[in-house]
Amino acid sequence: MLDFSRQFTPLRQEILDAIAQVCDSQSFILGPHVATFETAAAGACDTSFAIGCASGTDALWLALAAAGIGDSASSTRTGTAADAVITSPFSFLASASAILRAGARPLFADIDPRTFNLSPARVSELLRDPSCPPVAAVLPVHLYGQCADWDGFEAVTHDPGPVLIEDAAQAFGAQWNGRPAGSLGAAAAFSFYPTKNLAAMGDAGLITTSSPQLDAHARSLRAHGMTRRYYHDEVGWNSRLDAIQAAILEVKLRYLPEWNRQRRDRAARYDELFRAAGLTAPGRFSGAVPAREGVVLPFTDPRATHVFHQYVIRAPRRDALHDYLSTHGIGSAIYYPVPLHLQAAFKDLGYKPGDFPHAELAAAEVLALPIYPELRDDEQQTVVDAIRRFYA
Repeated sequence: MLDFSRQFTPLRQEILDAIAQVCDSQSFILGPHVATFETAAAGACDTSFAIGCASGTDALWLALAAAGIGDSASSTRTGTAADAVITSPFSFLASASAILRAGARPLFADIDPRTFNLSPARVSELLRDPSCPPVAAVLPVHLYGQCADWDGFEAVTHDPGPVLIEDAAQAFGAQWNGRPAGSLGAAAAFSFYPTKNLAAMGDAGLITTSSPQLDAHARSLRAHGMTRRYYHDEVGWNSRLDAIQAAILEVKLRYLPEWNRQRRDRAARYDELFRAAGLTAPGRFSGAVPAREGVVLPFTDPRATHVFHQYVIRAPRRDALHDYLSTHGIGSAIYYPVPLHLQAAFKDLGYKPGDFPHAELAAAEVLALPIYPELRDDEQQTVVDAIRRFYA
């Protein structure tokens, strides 16, 4: 699925020099290298502030808690333990577990079957449902590197309604109507896990916001609730970004726009190869089983600038295809095989099979294929040829 060496090799000396500067500075946790990266990241996201932290999961919790969602931020919070947060059932576990960690309740709404992102129409239906508990926030996920329909979410969450917070873990550099991911909501959370488009060499995360209050609160929460050393205004957490990761990320951030452009080129080439091979399903998603007549290619909303963290097809007999590719030495992955409302970890939320049919169908059909800036034309041809042989 990935070859990290292809990215590292041309940047090797630049990255090693950046690490050496941190070692020479003897400032390893937060400090000037983190501050420099935060400034660069805020500029890239067109926000006033960026707050580095230990992981994308922590970034989600910090964004929620700093916005006063749930009961985890004790002294200055505005929410209650009854706060609910609407999010997607088709995402990584952290999208929902961070809500629980903040002391709020996850509520799910179904996805748009074309983009796999949380559907504003389904969120609107849930907000209008008389049985819906008080909703403090909506947490759309920019899945696979494409921004969720932000126009739709802004239309259904009127001030002083639920706050909008972005789960942008997979979408650094993506845009919606020319606005960068990270600048769309009151706050956003990013992950720099090594497989991400902007990747650390370890765990790292980031919160972005243009609110001075939210910025100050997140900075306090990431350091045990301190605003000055050893004086704790509330119970926070230890979620500080280390300087070596920040220095690496600052180097890579300079190359990210070109890397994301190359990912879009790789995605367009996959589209061409699949169509030339006669593998694609006719038309767009019609409401029936979408992959029954062939591979369904990724859909990009014309308002979105996709960064293709993953190139995800819908595939007939997906599990058998996944096994076939594996046996032939070709990477593929299933993101995600079980929607969140059916995960054992969330059984106490009371959801059941059939509650979110689009998410459940996606979980049965999606397959991510290798995509990264350094992927070669011949390797993409090999992937598509293998898929053609499987269906033949």
